Amino acid sequence: MAISLRLSRGGAKKRPYYRIVAADSRRARDGKYLEQIGTYNPMLPKDDENRVKLVEDRIRYWLSVGAQPSDRVLRFLDAAGIMERTPRNNPQKAEPGEAAKERAEEKATKAAEAEEAKKAAEEEAKAAAAAPAEEPAAEEAPAEEAAAEEAPAAEAGEEKAEG
Repeated sequence: MAISLRLSRGGAKKRPYYRIVAADSRRARDGKYLEQIGTYNPMLPKDDENRVKLVEDRIRYWLSVGAQPSDRVLRFLDAAGIMERTPRNNPQKAEPGEAAKERAEEKATKAAEAEEAKKAAEEEAKAAAAAPAEEPAAEEAPAEEAAAEEAPAAEAGEEKAEG
């Protein structure tokens, strides 16, 4: 029989309250346990002395007979100075997943394309600003051509009126 020191949940919905228990590891989380060895009330402030209560001598007994604490209970025991918890190191913890990396690459390529389009638009604007002297002459020519076209049409209309 493998014994574990773990949390057993009680309390109401959205109002958790935990017993720290020594239980057979094959039993249900909130099922039958061997002994209650403490309590944990996460609703209390972190600096409150009643947030975590431990029965030290019984915890030391269960550890001496081979009970294995869960990760959360081990944190409580480390804070109380009963058992040392070795810090864990996971260098990939903050690294994004494959899908996130692909999205980042797509975003980077879109940003680069947008930057290139912006530069091209700026170059066109500079070219347009450099050549405004040629445009007014081009605008005057169509106006003169339109006036020339209207004049013969007006003369033709006068001839029809006379006839």
